[in-house]
Amino acid sequence: MQKLSLEQELKNNAYPGRGIVIGKSPNGKYAVTAYFIMGRSENSRNRVFVNDGEGIRTQAFDPSKLSDPSLIIYAPVRVLGNKTIVTNGDQMDKQQTFEQALRTREFEPDGPNYTPRISGIMHVENGEYNYAMSILKSNNGNPDACNRYTFAYENPVAGEGHFIHTYMCDGNPLPSFEGEPKWVETMDDMNAFADMLWESLNEDNKVSLFVRYIDIETGKYESIIKNKNK
Repeated sequence: MQKLSLEQELKNNAYPGRGIVIGKSPNGKYAVTAYFIMGRSENSRNRVFVNDGEGIRTQAFDPSKLSDPSLIIYAPVRVLGNKTIVTNGDQMDKQQTFEQALRTREFEPDGPNYTPRISGIMHVENGEYNYAMSILKSNNGNPDACNRYTFAYENPVAGEGHFIHTYMCDGNPLPSFEGEPKWVETMDDMNAFADMLWESLNEDNKVSLFVRYIDIETGKYESIIKNKNK
């Protein structure tokens, strides 16, 4: 697999949809994650990220314009003990293992797109760090079957991460992500990493971005939220 430029992957794709990045900083000190959402409709674009305990949730920017909250209002980031969970839906709400929780959900019921549900989980404890990513998707656009893929990364390498997103590109219907999570680079500087991601996302379609760096030794973290709606 070829290591890709995360900046170029985003700049060259007008609509990757929702995306998760997880990895380790080049200096080996931080567990890194980022989650972004995009939108093409007024309903999807009418959102912001807000803090919610140790995690975040989506919220309507203008409640009067919220037409259907079912698939756009949720908690993308939650912390359960030593686990940080990042998802594009409610598939990890229950107190279950990563794999058990994923078995309770399929792709989203938004035909003809059948948006995949993507998830990531980070384990940081006592100086140890590993992570896993998953995607639940229709069978090549056929909603009668659900394909489930999980990718686990033990002892992540400094400076490396993985990127998974819901759509390959823009289209009608939107084509689901294919293959393994993409092998990408990370940065030591959280602010620079967040700025790079935000500036690389398509200006018309980007909605919100969340970035968190977790100190692998102490478990302490810092986060950044960027919202297009202000």
